[in-house]
Amino acid sequence: MTTAFWIRTAAAFIFRSGRTTAALGAMIGIAVAALVFVSAVATGVNDCMIQNATGLYSGQISGTALPAALVPEDLELPGVSAVLRRYLIPGIISSLKDHAGQTAAAASGADLSLTLVALDPEPEKTACAFWKKIIAGTYPAPEKDDILISRQTALALSVQPGDPLLFRSGSFEKQFRVAGIFATGIPAMDQGLAFCPKAAMPVLPETWSTAVFLMPGVSETRIRSVWAEKGIDPSRFQTWQEAMPDLTQLIDLNRISMGFVNVLVLGVVAFATAAAFAISIISRLREYGIMKTMGITPGETVLLIFSQVILLNLMAAAAGILLGAAVAAFAAGTGIDLSGFTSHNQYFVVSGVIVPRLTVFSLLLPPGLALVFCLAAAAWPVLIVVRQQPARILRSI
Repeated sequence: MTTAFWIRTAAAFIFRSGRTTAALGAMIGIAVAALVFVSAVATGVNDCMIQNATGLYSGQISGTALPAALVPEDLELPGVSAVLRRYLIPGIISSLKDHAGQTAAAASGADLSLTLVALDPEPEKTACAFWKKIIAGTYPAPEKDDILISRQTALALSVQPGDPLLFRSGSFEKQFRVAGIFATGIPAMDQGLAFCPKAAMPVLPETWSTAVFLMPGVSETRIRSVWAEKGIDPSRFQTWQEAMPDLTQLIDLNRISMGFVNVLVLGVVAFATAAAFAISIISRLREYGIMKTMGITPGETVLLIFSQVILLNLMAAAAGILLGAAVAAFAAGTGIDLSGFTSHNQYFVVSGVIVPRLTVFSLLLPPGLALVFCLAAAAWPVLIVVRQQPARILRSI
């Protein structure tokens, strides 16, 4: 008999056992749907962490000590959404206040070492989300002598928006007005950086730094390789994966954890499927005994049972994929707000809203594992039938 015949027979067995098929199908389908949705959420968590880490300030690629001969236009390629030019100026900042009619250092007399970042406010505000972390005052105006300082700096100097500050770098001195105060929760930014418009600085360093923002799905490595082909030194640039190895490992651990969840959940489902199939086969053992007396070979019996498992899994997995994808799409439309659980996490400093995203991994891994596990579990009911002698089965009737 042909393989097609046994597949049709397996389909007849499945549809004849309506209640068993419905119970097993619902169990497999719901498990697949749940894992598709959870995998999409895990992907959304990874996306959110990457977007928060790169979208706040640094971009997907950062460059340092770039020569003046290199201009932002040289870095613009298809897939690059923004190239921001910044000048880093190390120096000392102190407060100037009018005490008893005199302009003097702050009452505390504190001088702080920090790096002043001179930039173009408007492109910065468009490309990155740093301005959202301002907790007092406003973003620096492009043509004013404004400065944006961190909350730690403001507390150390006892200043508020509107107060004057003096910045010194070598023999250079410049007076600024505090436009705003920011707090990111990232120590490297909150403790050592201040920002001012590039136009406020009469003299700028010869070298500059950059933050390069890419469109979704664009490879950082490919962009850097194209720059290298144009003669731009790739060693001056660093991708976010290189700059934040802890985030890279966190994302890898998240993916590994999802793999374990898939294996554990579907392993339990496969065991339940095997038990249900074994019970179903034992209840129909007489039919298999009759087929054996009719000359059905063990190989054909194996093909029949495995065909039932495959057909049941294909139908249940298809329904599970559709259900899981529909729930993930609905959640993506509204977002899942986890801000209450991420308020102290530096990788959620901009937003704690998770947007589930379906990938090939999240769509194919759960049903694929379900099929593999259930095929392995089908060995139990197969052994029950194959090892039984037809005469013994018929005598037990």
